[in-house]
Amino acid sequence: MTRPIGRLAIAVAGALLATGLTASSASAEGPEQIVNGTFDDGHAPWWGTANITLDSSSGQLCTDVPGGTVNPWDVIIGQDNVPLVSGETYAYSFFATATPAKVARALIQLPVDPWTQYLSANPEVSVSGNQYTYTFTSPVDLPNAQVAFQIGGSADPWRLCLDNVSLTGGAVQEPYEPDTGPRVRVNQVGYLPKGPKNATLVTEATAALPWRLKDSRGKVVASGRTAPRGVDASSGQNVHSLDFGRYTKAGTGYTIVADGETSHPFDIGEGFWEKLRIDALKFYYTQRSGIEILDSLRPGYGRPAGHVGVAPNQGDTNVPCQPGVCDYTLDVSGGWYDAGDHGKYVVNGGISVHQLMSEYERSREPRTLRDGTLGIPESRNRVPDILDEARWEQEFLLSMQVPAGKPLAGMAHHKIHDQTWTGLPLMPHLDDRLRELHPPSTAATLNLAATAAQAARVFKPYDRAFAARNLAAAKTAWAAAKAHPAVIADPADGNGGGTYSDPDVSDEFYWAAAELYITTGDREFKNFVLASPHHRADIWRERGFDWGNTAQLGRIALATRPNDLPDRHRVRASVVQGAEKYLATQKAHPYGIPYAPSDNVYDWGSNNLIINNLVVVATAYDLTGKKRYLDGVLQGMDYIFGRNALNQSYVTGYGEVASKNQHSRWYARQLNPDLPNPPVGTLSGGPNSLIQDPVAQQKLQGCAPQFCYLDDIESWSTNELTINWNAPLAWISAFIADQGKG
Repeated sequence: MTRPIGRLAIAVAGALLATGLTASSASAEGPEQIVNGTFDDGHAPWWGTANITLDSSSGQLCTDVPGGTVNPWDVIIGQDNVPLVSGETYAYSFFATATPAKVARALIQLPVDPWTQYLSANPEVSVSGNQYTYTFTSPVDLPNAQVAFQIGGSADPWRLCLDNVSLTGGAVQEPYEPDTGPRVRVNQVGYLPKGPKNATLVTEATAALPWRLKDSRGKVVASGRTAPRGVDASSGQNVHSLDFGRYTKAGTGYTIVADGETSHPFDIGEGFWEKLRIDALKFYYTQRSGIEILDSLRPGYGRPAGHVGVAPNQGDTNVPCQPGVCDYTLDVSGGWYDAGDHGKYVVNGGISVHQLMSEYERSREPRTLRDGTLGIPESRNRVPDILDEARWEQEFLLSMQVPAGKPLAGMAHHKIHDQTWTGLPLMPHLDDRLRELHPPSTAATLNLAATAAQAARVFKPYDRAFAARNLAAAKTAWAAAKAHPAVIADPADGNGGGTYSDPDVSDEFYWAAAELYITTGDREFKNFVLASPHHRADIWRERGFDWGNTAQLGRIALATRPNDLPDRHRVRASVVQGAEKYLATQKAHPYGIPYAPSDNVYDWGSNNLIINNLVVVATAYDLTGKKRYLDGVLQGMDYIFGRNALNQSYVTGYGEVASKNQHSRWYARQLNPDLPNPPVGTLSGGPNSLIQDPVAQQKLQGCAPQFCYLDDIESWSTNELTINWNAPLAWISAFIADQGKG
């Protein structure tokens, strides 16, 4: 979820740092804050929830944990009235065993709502047992903090034993040092045989160094010298670039050796782009709301339908508004869950479904997106699977429109989500919170107008009735937005879901008018496009386009989709100018990234912004056929797959070291081994200089932009997954796959 508001009130705070210190070496300076942590005299004042019995007769505190609970907090062992001092650094340690092995949650927190957590750890507790030690700095003076072990959420019963629980001040917090692996940074997935092949060497050397390319047998097949680039502002590293693009032989297991370091292995080939095209789209089926996810279609990801009104769900089939907002209910079931929570947002759904439909519209190889390619329930219905998947979201967007005869009729409700935040992990069908419609907004209404206008032309060959329904909804939404041009989502409406507030909707007006004009050719929309200040402005932000900056979507659509706009030649030229801007940024960047904010601050979801900049470059290639734009796209994707400061691929399942613990309530293996990691082909949001979540704040203070990232499920500001981040990943993967043997 791309928003920084509301998370401190939920069970994700986690201000922790695993140090590996022993309790005695870390805490010799401070008094013991835990009462009876050795259980030598029974277990008072420790307590447990009513569904367990505590037993300290063995000299440890043990309990049999019942199976069949839903949430971690359904079973708790705790101690109250533990004092914390603001600014003090504490060492927290304990010994634990689990039979069978389980992941527990070890918390130090506020003892009342909103249960703000000052330490949150997720130890993997083994049968033989381990000693666990963490350090954290308290941000508050609190005489009555709560120490809690949350151990619910398991389908099967198990047994936990604790001993030597200790909390002492005076600890020394060691700095977090990420494991960045070899200093030679490459695209860990691979390079096209005839495409550019670049790598980055992190080194203290200032003069050029030799490098060697080795095949899977260790044979040197190419060599050269690095090009020193100086200190990279985005990473703080002294780096060299190296270019091995002249080598074109396909193969697997290649490595680069330079300055005594050997890179992670990579391939030279083509098939991985075709695979990613499919994987990035398959992500959407497991994000669906309102339908059972079949394990036969996604082994390991099957689950009951979420939010269909089956207890404990209150469901999305008859959702009321927030108090005072409206006097009706709507059936808004279906659609995609936006991100790692259970909310659904029209503005984020809008850009996501648009980019999927745009991927279909621009594809030079429609057969690769044909019916049956994604393995979804609608496969084999004579409609391309990518459109079936897009329809699942578009139907939801249509359902968010205010009914005729009601105040603000024709506008779209901004979002629907739980009344209050939920914690992790939580499967969609087990969410018991009240769901609410939030007030309509002009931004949401224009997202509906734009996507419905696009759907009207895209679906017409397959379902004329659905196409007509979309066109009618688009025109109704357009009229409603013009009648209510400044209804802005409340930036404080962030309890239970993201705000997605956007104070300037002139870009949404431009995008919606462009889509309506392309579909209808009507003069009203043409005139609006030509009169918009966005039509002739330089809209190619250095930071890229996103859900809140959508004029670029309209410009690209006008440049690529058939229409009779009188200055279409200038529109097409402007896209090429935007691509030139991003290529210049890429050329100047030591890591070859087409993204270099002038303030050197990386944004929330920086990976998505980087790929969206590459979408502009790719569109320039479609418009001109000039190979340097294709090369720019390929080189830019190197960053996503490991040619970066962290030596980390940000796509699950792609690369030697890849993100796998993205923030999610149901892809939550890091918290519960019974749950899966995110599906292969899931993009992480990536480095975020603002480090809004407490896990990142504890570990990443002062981070250089590329280092502002943690592959941790609790780091929601750097490591969330979202539907609008996978959409450009799918688009750009399809673009590259379409180039064949280029």
